[in-house]
Amino acid sequence: MALRKPDRNGRKAVPGGPVSKTPLGGVRSAQMITTFGVGAMVAVDDSSYVVSGLDTWNINEKDTLYEPRLQKWLRVNKFYGPPANDPPNGDGVRVRRFPEWYSCSNCHDLKPYKSFGTASATGTKCAACETSLVPSRFVMACENGHLDDFPYWAWVHKKNRPADDYTGDHKLELHSDGRTASLRSVVISCSCGLESSMEGAFGRRALELLGVQCRGRRPWLGAGLEEPHCDANPRTLQRGASAAWFAVNRSSLSIPPWSDVLQKSVDKHYTTLAAVVGQPNESAVIESLDWVRANQFTVEDVVKAVRQHQRLLAEEVEDEPARGLEATESFRLQEYDPLYYGQKPIRQGDDFECARPDDHVDVALPYRIGRSMLVKRLREVRALESFTRIEAPDQLSDRKRYAALSSGRVDWLPAIEVSGEGVFLTLDPDELTAWETSAGPAARGTSIRASHTRALAERAKRRGAVPAAGASESAISARYVLLHTLAHALINEWSLDAGYPAASLRERLYVSDRCAGLLIYTATSDSAGSLGGVVAQGSHARLQETLCSAINRVAWCSQDPPCMEAEASGVDSLNLAACYACVMLPESSCETNNTFLDRALLVGTPDDGQTGFFHHLLSDGA
Repeated sequence: MALRKPDRNGRKAVPGGPVSKTPLGGVRSAQMITTFGVGAMVAVDDSSYVVSGLDTWNINEKDTLYEPRLQKWLRVNKFYGPPANDPPNGDGVRVRRFPEWYSCSNCHDLKPYKSFGTASATGTKCAACETSLVPSRFVMACENGHLDDFPYWAWVHKKNRPADDYTGDHKLELHSDGRTASLRSVVISCSCGLESSMEGAFGRRALELLGVQCRGRRPWLGAGLEEPHCDANPRTLQRGASAAWFAVNRSSLSIPPWSDVLQKSVDKHYTTLAAVVGQPNESAVIESLDWVRANQFTVEDVVKAVRQHQRLLAEEVEDEPARGLEATESFRLQEYDPLYYGQKPIRQGDDFECARPDDHVDVALPYRIGRSMLVKRLREVRALESFTRIEAPDQLSDRKRYAALSSGRVDWLPAIEVSGEGVFLTLDPDELTAWETSAGPAARGTSIRASHTRALAERAKRRGAVPAAGASESAISARYVLLHTLAHALINEWSLDAGYPAASLRERLYVSDRCAGLLIYTATSDSAGSLGGVVAQGSHARLQETLCSAINRVAWCSQDPPCMEAEASGVDSLNLAACYACVMLPESSCETNNTFLDRALLVGTPDDGQTGFFHHLLSDGA
C-alpha cells in the first residue's frame, strides 16, 4: 500500500477524489494494523513520517468489512480495509513529516526541516551544502499518547537561559565523534558557547527536571489539534523505538450465525432491510432483491436474520476489567461453544467450518486431552482500536491513554480479515481440576500471578493512577499458564511437521472455570493459510504422535539447568521455566508477548514430575 503526503493546504482526502501526490513509499496492508498504524512513525528513504489520522484516508466502500460482534464491541458501524495503492480502489494512506527537526551530516546544522530551504516538499538535501539531511534520532512522547520533537534547545541550555530566549541568534549543531556507540558521543552545541551530550536524556525524569512539559501535540492529526494541560511527564525515545507506538488491537472470529452466508448478505444491506422489515410491503421488497433471488433465500430467513442483527445492536456492551487478558473475557468466550461443538450443515460461502476428525470413533484421544476439532475454514477480523506510547496497554490501562485515531468522530475503524484453518483442543476437565489443585501446579501458578499483580500495581503507581478495588489483581492461573505453554509447544512442533514457519501460526486461548481450550490457526492473509497442513494435525492418531514429540522436545532446554530452575524470568518476572531456546515464539504468534509461560507445568520439575500435566508422555531418560 502506498504512503502519500496530504493534499496541498492540508485538505483532507475526499472519497473518490483525485490522487494527491506521488507515492512516497509503501507498506503491507496488515502492517497498517499492527506496526505502522495511525500515529506510528515510518522511515521512507532519507525521511521520516507519521501516519496521518483516519479522516485523511481516502477509503473506498468496496473495502468495507463486516463483523457484527466486533463492531458492537468497539462501538463502530463498520470496518474498512486500508486503501489500496491506486485508483479506483484508493490512493494510499496519508502521512505527515515527523519529526520536524533534521540535521545535516556535513555542516552539522540542527534545526527544523523547513529552515534548511530544501528545493521541494520531498527534497531531503541541505540547500547550503547539498548533503542529505537526517531526521532527528530522538523524539519526545508521553504516556497519554502525545508526540513531539525533542527539546534540543532546552537540553543544551539546561535552565542557563530562559525559555523565551530561544531566538535566531542561537544556532544549534549536532556532532558525533564516533569514538563510542554511547550517547556520550552525540553532542549538541549552541553558537552561544554551551554544549551538552545526549547522555542521560533517556532517564525517566530527565526532561521533567529541565522543566520541559508535554505540549499535548498530536502531529498525526495536524497542527492546531493539541490537547492542552497534559499532566504526564514527557520521555525521550529513539525515533524507531518499539515504545514509541503500541497498537491496541481487537480481533474476532466469525462464528455462527454471523459467519453464515445469509447473515453476511444481511449485514451488507442491513440499513435498507431494517427499514423494510415490519412494513406491509416487506415480502414484496425482499423477494425483489437480486441477491435474495440469486441465493434462493426465503423471506422468512431474511427477516429472521434481520431480527437477529437488531437484537445484537440492542444488547448492552459491558466494559470488562481484564481487557489485558482477552482469553478470560466474555467476548472471547462466546467463540468457545461453536469451536467445541462444531457447525452443521455448511453452505457454500460460509466463513466457519468446524467438525470432529474422521478417526474420532476409532482412535482414542491422547490421555488428558478432552476434545480435538478440525477448523477447516475460519475468518478472523483484526481491527486497530487505538494506540498507546511509552508502555504497552495492560488491564489497568486508563482509556484516556488511548490516543485518538482521527480529529473528529468517525464511525469506522481500519481492519484486515484473515482466512485460514486451525485445530481446536480442550483439556480433560476432571483431570485438569485435580491437577491444578495439587501443590506443585498451584504454587507455580500463584508465583506468576503474584508477579503479575505486583507488576500491574507498579505500573499504576508510575502513572499516578489509583486503580479501583481489585482492579490490579491478576487473572493468571495455573490453568492459563498450562494452556498457554502447551500452545507454544505445539506451534513449535507443528511448524516443523506441517511446513509452516512458526510466525505464520497463532494461538487463541479460552480460559474460565468451565473452559480450557486453545485454538492454533494460520495467521496469513493469503492462500498459504488454507493448505490443510494444520488441520491434518488434529486427527486423533496424528495428535497422539505430535503431542508426545512436543512434550519430549520441551522437556530439555539447551539453557538447562538455569532455565528450568529459574525462580523468575522474562519481562517483569512473568515467566518461570521459559526462554527462546525452548517455548518462546515470534511475537506475532503469541497473545501476550511471550509472558505467562512455564514448561514445568507441562513436563514437571526434577524434584516433582507430577507438576507436569503431561509428564506421562516423557520418554525414558528424557
